[in-house]
Amino acid sequence: MRPQMEQIKRLGAFGTATIHEAAGQIGALPGYIKPISRNMKLSGIVFPLHCLSRSNINMHEAIYRAQPGDVLVASLDGMPDAGYWGDILTCAAQHRGLNGLVIDGCVRDADDIDKLGFPVFARGLNILGTGKERGGTIGSPISIGGIEICAGDAIFGDRDGLVVIPAARINEVIDASEKREAKEEDVRRRLKAGESSLEIYKFP
Repeated sequence: MRPQMEQIKRLGAFGTATIHEAAGQIGALPGYIKPISRNMKLSGIVFPLHCLSRSNINMHEAIYRAQPGDVLVASLDGMPDAGYWGDILTCAAQHRGLNGLVIDGCVRDADDIDKLGFPVFARGLNILGTGKERGGTIGSPISIGGIEICAGDAIFGDRDGLVVIPAARINEVIDASEKREAKEEDVRRRLKAGESSLEIYKFP
């Protein structure tokens, strides 16, 4: 099951915190995975991969197996402190029409990636090089921070964090996000009119 890009666009209009809450507080990836530039935002359809420690050959191959609109989401066997991704892979991914990268590890060439405007969410930056040892998986389910991530899931990222939504629930979460946003807008209106948050939420 693969969401439509129109569904991704509708849900991506909301912040990740809203999406996470509207979905029932599911799918939040670890907070240490952050955009490498503070204004980067990300939305798309998951294409998962798993890399061996200090090997990025699967990153190269995944770019050419993924579809336009996909976001590469990568877990690692270990050794997160290496530069698994850089400006060359970014150029290739942009040419293929991919929507971004999420990696439970580090990347490098941050200034060049920033200039290219390609959203990258990572543990951090590290110049340590990688090899091309074969292994791992491409396109199979992975897990990051205890969250199972499958091909075709939807993923959204901003400064607050990253959230993964199963493909089968996307319409439900769109509706719930719209209702939540409308409710919070009403709360903001009431606060500006002079009510307190204690009164609005009826806290004891």
